Amino acid sequence: MKKYAAEFIGTFCLVLFGCGTAVISGISVTGPSGVGLLGIAIAFGFAVVAMAYAIGGISGCHINPAVTIGVLTAGKMEVKDAIGYIIAQCLGAILGSGILYIILSGRPGFTMGEWALGSNGWGEGYLGGYNTLSAFIIEAVMTFLFIFVILGTTSKYGNGAMAGLAIGITLMLIHLVTIPVTGTSVNPARSLGPAIFAGGKALSQLWLFFVAPVVGAVLAALVWKMGFEKE
Repeated sequence: MKKYAAEFIGTFCLVLFGCGTAVISGISVTGPSGVGLLGIAIAFGFAVVAMAYAIGGISGCHINPAVTIGVLTAGKMEVKDAIGYIIAQCLGAILGSGILYIILSGRPGFTMGEWALGSNGWGEGYLGGYNTLSAFIIEAVMTFLFIFVILGTTSKYGNGAMAGLAIGITLMLIHLVTIPVTGTSVNPARSLGPAIFAGGKALSQLWLFFVAPVVGAVLAALVWKMGFEKE
């Protein structure tokens, strides 16, 4: 249970820090006010770094169902643990989004609107207005790269002491490229939490942020397992 509790708290922090920066301090990722796109990317990346060193020794700090599925595919964990991790991650993300909603509701004139609470999405009306194909490709490819870095840095070839920093920096770089397209998911739990409260298009588009990251994660795990870890 300690591992599951760690994943719950870690994912809660990721959503609260990352999405909280986007909707409270970010204001607009393209405008002059707030921390902007770079600040949001740093928030997500640093949240992973902080949690990696806080709970990495307990659960491995997946805080992302795509990471858990990638690790499972690579043969580095059991199915029963993977199920527990994913449930804990989703619940943590939902709680993080719920706390964020309560905080935001205290702002004068607050309304939810479409894609609220830092929800992921695509298409007309969402940031860059990119189409479904662009959204799917970038989420799958970026998740592939993210999982590849995680498996590499935590393997016998990597530097375990620096793994958390490398993984956090990678997530920050992913956000710098991906925010204008989908708001950056590469994490089904991170997408689930805000979408549940936002509803509307955020909820109807949620499927992509489950399917694309899982596809990327499985491919990355297979490439690592068959191409790099194999003697």
